[in-house]
Amino acid sequence: MRRWFQFRKKKPIIVISGLPRSGTSMAMKMLESGGIPPLTDQVRMADLDNPQGYYEFEQVKKLRDGDTAWLAEAEGKAVKVIAGLITYLPKDYEYRVLFMRRNIAEILASQAKMLENRGEDSSIDDVEMATLFEKHLKQVRAWMNSQTNLLYLDLDYNTLVSNPKPYIRQINQFLDGGLDVEKMLTVVDQSLYRQRK
Repeated sequence: MRRWFQFRKKKPIIVISGLPRSGTSMAMKMLESGGIPPLTDQVRMADLDNPQGYYEFEQVKKLRDGDTAWLAEAEGKAVKVIAGLITYLPKDYEYRVLFMRRNIAEILASQAKMLENRGEDSSIDDVEMATLFEKHLKQVRAWMNSQTNLLYLDLDYNTLVSNPKPYIRQINQFLDGGLDVEKMLTVVDQSLYRQRK
């Protein structure tokens, strides 16, 4: 494994990605507890659907428009970039991506509950949405595999929540060590694993 932290003046940007409701906020909190500062603006506050916070940075949403100046501030930090935006990351930086994966049925159930809590309805049925998600994930994986400035690690949310220690050790190794593994373990809260399938 290449060790960018040791030999580069600039540190890679640590990107947490995945589909919405796949555990990206939990992964951000884990890294923060482990010692990696998050890039977040606290605009979107914690709520019933994400009681530990969303860990979002509003400018990420402007990647599609070519707004990338903020990435210089993200070096050596963790930033959440959903799967729908990750392919807009420029080649000017090096990235370590933790890509969250979760049972699609659970993602759909979690999204439905969130929409219900907001008084909104989904206009697309679950079968169609699951097909779109699977197609999108294949496209994102193909893109990540084609990048020479990016390394990624797949993390299965379901396994991470049920047996976190091996995964957290793997994350620590992937990020060249030095993380507080014990503090990261305290972030995993079984009570927040809702919408199980």
